Amino acid sequence: MSKALADIRARIAAAEASAGRPAGVVTLVAVSKTQPWEHIAPVLAAGQKVFGENRVQEAMERWGDRREGLELRLIGPLQTNKAREAVGFFDVIETVDREKLARVLADEIQRAGKALRLYVQVNTGEEPQKAGVTPGQADAFIAACRGQYGLSVEGLMCIPPVDADPAPHFALLRSIAERNGVEKLSMGMSDDFEIAIAQGATSVRVGSALFGGRNYG
Repeated sequence: MSKALADIRARIAAAEASAGRPAGVVTLVAVSKTQPWEHIAPVLAAGQKVFGENRVQEAMERWGDRREGLELRLIGPLQTNKAREAVGFFDVIETVDREKLARVLADEIQRAGKALRLYVQVNTGEEPQKAGVTPGQADAFIAACRGQYGLSVEGLMCIPPVDADPAPHFALLRSIAERNGVEKLSMGMSDDFEIAIAQGATSVRVGSALFGGRNYG
């Protein structure tokens, strides 16, 4: 097995135990975006089946002929003009963050006849450069997704501000989920996933700790 994958899995298991949560309750999403295939292949060969991608086109090029048996999650912003491709290709979209996108996704999901799993992205730090609904908008947006557009909201996702203590952001996301009857929480990345697990994460998105630094060249 990939040593890095074994290490991350062990850390997740330890964090689950420390938080008094059942073993195996947290899903590892391997963030393969922008990674060269030689970094991804050993992790895939070691049995990792859930991968996160930022861009629809990049994901389709990377995974198109390797799609079988995997769960692919879109964890980057989704443009409405890519919604049809995203609905057709991904199992989970974690970045539903505005009504126009919800409306387009509802149309495309109905057209495709596909049960797609959706997460609402919440901008817990209310950072202007980041996607996501604000915490104050979250309840109304979740209600609109469900009532107005007929979407099934499986989970919530957040990315806390880089220099902030992530724990209050994870706790805030959990509280929004609880009062809206949302079961899944996608939160925690390479530097803070153990904190996220302690706060109730059901999936963690780990890239650099698993694959090493990304090459943006």
